[in-house]
Amino acid sequence: MTAETGVVGKLSTLDRFLPVWIAAAMVLGLLAGRWIPGLNTVLSAVEVDGISLPIALGLLVMMYPVLAKVRYDRLGSVTADRRLLWPSLVLNWLIGPALMFALAWLLLPDLPEYRTGLIIVGLARCIAMVIIWNDLACGDREAAAVLVALNSVFQVVMFGVLGWFYLAVLPGWLGLPQADLSVSAWQIAKSVLVFLGIPLLAGYLSRRLGERAKGRTWYESRFLPKVGPVALYGLLFTIVVLFALQGDQITSRPLDVARIALPLLVYFGLMWAGSYAVGKAVGLSYERTTTLAFTAAGNNFELAIAVAIATFGATSGQALAGVVGPLIEVPVLVALVYVSLALRRRFATTAEVSP
Repeated sequence: MTAETGVVGKLSTLDRFLPVWIAAAMVLGLLAGRWIPGLNTVLSAVEVDGISLPIALGLLVMMYPVLAKVRYDRLGSVTADRRLLWPSLVLNWLIGPALMFALAWLLLPDLPEYRTGLIIVGLARCIAMVIIWNDLACGDREAAAVLVALNSVFQVVMFGVLGWFYLAVLPGWLGLPQADLSVSAWQIAKSVLVFLGIPLLAGYLSRRLGERAKGRTWYESRFLPKVGPVALYGLLFTIVVLFALQGDQITSRPLDVARIALPLLVYFGLMWAGSYAVGKAVGLSYERTTTLAFTAAGNNFELAIAVAIATFGATSGQALAGVVGPLIEVPVLVALVYVSLALRRRFATTAEVSP
């Protein structure tokens, strides 16, 4: 029996048919947004300081169980692994934005609004859903927590700077049309705080307090199995709400969606495969190679959409490009979870990891 067959065989019914549930959630959200009058307006109106409350709640529910599984006393071994940290920084903050810039200009030269929206997506490195993709692919949870935290710090510091560089400076050097991006460091920090800070703190406190009260054995054999399935419920809820918010926009402009989807498909495939090749080349284990690949390939669509709407308006082409991001990213990265599991046998020296 192959490694991936063994892993999949241990999954619950919900986990095993995850692509089916995600596809159903996407369709349900799109149809609800299209057919239920005023639904997207109602969902959009429920905001806390510009952040959609339903999406925020869904992400918090989704991320908490995974972050509660992290063994925080092992983070030191991750931070000491330069073979992981340096490639992650280069892939996320040099190669990722540059690749999206190149693809946007090559494949959307005649559509400046969509092109700008895609560049913004490329600048927003993933700090949320990547946690669950990594967990489903049996990646290194501790490494994922460190890399996501690292991305969060760089996001606060570098997002505005890189936005200015890729939308104004670099196009000017190349003799291309320029664009402006209006985003504050507080807006980015707020996104990081809500979508990562809260569930990270909750997960850390759960483990510390749970182990102190009843020990690690009880915490991992009794508590975690009870809260674990909640992550997938939160994921499905988030997808339904996200696509309901933008369902009308997506279904009413199918040709535009197809044009935006092409560079995204190329981007996700190249970033994931390239990162996987880098991890294998530098001698990382399966778990850390998988974590490197998913953290480099994923994007923070919540931040990208929020920035595009704040700068260009909710009905702008830039906002639509941000919305199409998760429409493509979710099914592609789910497929890559299964590809990753199929590649486990190529890492013969890697220790077996429980899903």
